[in-house]
Amino acid sequence: MPVAINGSSMTDRTRAHVFVSGKVQGVYYRATTRDTASGRGIDGWVKNLTDGRVEAVFEGTEADVEAMVEWCHEGSPAADVDDVEVTDEEPQGLEGFEIRYE
Repeated sequence: MPVAINGSSMTDRTRAHVFVSGKVQGVYYRATTRDTASGRGIDGWVKNLTDGRVEAVFEGTEADVEAMVEWCHEGSPAADVDDVEVTDEEPQGLEGFEIRYE
């Protein structure tokens, strides 16, 4: 029997790995991503990259993950997003959503 995480089984979950470019650092993009994802019950993480992009991973139901990917095209109110690159991956069973500082 599949393990349930946040109310959905692993077979019901999907994972998107995204890279967001544009004016996305220093504009509360990570904090707003965390708050939006947490509000939707999405698991994963977000972090700044040294090249100026933001990287994030979203795990949850297909509809919720798709909604988060769409949200990334706008981001926080002060962001100016140029591009969002998305790769679908196998869910890893993440729990919670965090900002990473590595």
